[in-house]
Amino acid sequence: MSLTFYSYPPCGTCRKAKKWLEENGLTFEEVHIVEHTPSSEEVKQLHEISGLELKKFFNTSGQKYRQLGLKDKVGSASNEELYELLASDGMLIKRPIVTDGERVTVGFNESTYEDTWGKVN
Repeated sequence: MSLTFYSYPPCGTCRKAKKWLEENGLTFEEVHIVEHTPSSEEVKQLHEISGLELKKFFNTSGQKYRQLGLKDKVGSASNEELYELLASDGMLIKRPIVTDGERVTVGFNESTYEDTWGKVN
């Protein structure tokens, strides 16, 4: 089963996650999240599969998030509005995102990766 790995190459966390996937022999298609930002429908699917709160998909430490003053907006906007917002700029999305179509992880935590992706092979 192949994975889709949404990343931003200059991101240190993405590089760590990629290294972990490679070291554990997992095959994946890497998607540059800024050049090929997921559509609002793709973001919605990732969110629904993940079981996470939608706010977990926002790169809250990013400049774009702060510039747009999203801290207050995220709490009051509808999910549909937030999907559109995330799809509008890949820099707003927390990364990396890894999915096999049935599971999704957001960000990189080694124990979460072991629990989720260590069972792929």
